[in-house]
Amino acid sequence: MTTPFPFVSGAVLTAAQLNAITTLPVNAQTANYTLVVGDVGKRVQMTNAGSTTITVDTGIFAAGDTIWIQNVGAGTCTITAGTATVGTASSLALAQYGGGTLVFQSASAATFFSQQSSSYGTATGGTSSSITVSGVNYTMLAFTATGTLTVTKAGLFDCLIVGGGGGGGISAGAGTATMGGGGGAGAVAIGTVYLTATTAVTIGSGGATSALGNPSTVFIGAGTGGGYGGSGTVSPSVGGSGGGGSGVAGAAPLNASFGFTGGTGTSTGNHGGGGGGGASAVGANNSTTTGGAGGAGVSLSTFTGGTVVTSVGGGGGGGSLNAAGGAGGTGGGGTGGGSVAGVAGTVNTGGGGGGGGYTGGYNAPAAGGSGIIYIRFKI
Repeated sequence: MTTPFPFVSGAVLTAAQLNAITTLPVNAQTANYTLVVGDVGKRVQMTNAGSTTITVDTGIFAAGDTIWIQNVGAGTCTITAGTATVGTASSLALAQYGGGTLVFQSASAATFFSQQSSSYGTATGGTSSSITVSGVNYTMLAFTATGTLTVTKAGLFDCLIVGGGGGGGISAGAGTATMGGGGGAGAVAIGTVYLTATTAVTIGSGGATSALGNPSTVFIGAGTGGGYGGSGTVSPSVGGSGGGGSGVAGAAPLNASFGFTGGTGTSTGNHGGGGGGGASAVGANNSTTTGGAGGAGVSLSTFTGGTVVTSVGGGGGGGSLNAAGGAGGTGGGGTGGGSVAGVAGTVNTGGGGGGGGYTGGYNAPAAGGSGIIYIRFKI
């Protein structure tokens, strides 16, 4: 039975009508709508395949008034503060089947109490694939270059963000100091964000010679770039993982959860440089003239659905006097220079660049590898 609410003066209600007073009347809307005083105690229902707004103005409602709001359309409905103030502990952007109660504290202030936890959204951009993780099906978008995430439905998105690797350090010269340290790997950041609109995705480039790797970012999440390798009197830097030392100890990671410390390059002349730190292991110290190996990276397969994608290995330290440069850490770390120039970190792994070496002449270090971002949502 249709509810008799709102009541009129002098009305006599039947038992059936009394039993129906808990059934809220529906005010169905298909376009942008501004709440009116007649909506108090009702259910404002939005049904639109596109985006809509519900605007809340001041001077219309009184303290204690409540309005139930629900969105059954495919488009996002956003509760918008017009001249009134609207607060919430969740989100004012309602995906399909989202809803809650708007409660007024005064004529000019209201609070929205969400009745449903946020669900996953949908989006396009990057390279799309279908994956399954622990029995759950996802669409995953891989960004190998800076681009745009186009949100087609507001909601939650899982993000894995890899920063660019640090560049290898320059050789300091035979007979004076050790060779260049390997670049540190970029950091890996994993988190879930709520997105309502199209947002920029930035892929951090690898650091050039003796330069920090650049962070990769999406919304407020960021993967820190790797630290650069040391160069003689120039100390290695902190970063996602620390750069390898050249005549000094390797640098520590910017945060212990990001990665590991670079290896040491001892200060006696004609010695190799230390390896850059990786995401799962420290960079190795030099072994006399041989450069230290870069620290190992980590597998991202748990996030990407079983595909073995090992990333963020440290760069190898440079070798001296025809000795070999250190091996790059598994996961894209570049080999250190020796009789040849250092090797760059692998593109889209956040691997550190190899340090510079010396064989009667200086052999150049190499840049770090660029980062990558994976974004997934349940389907």
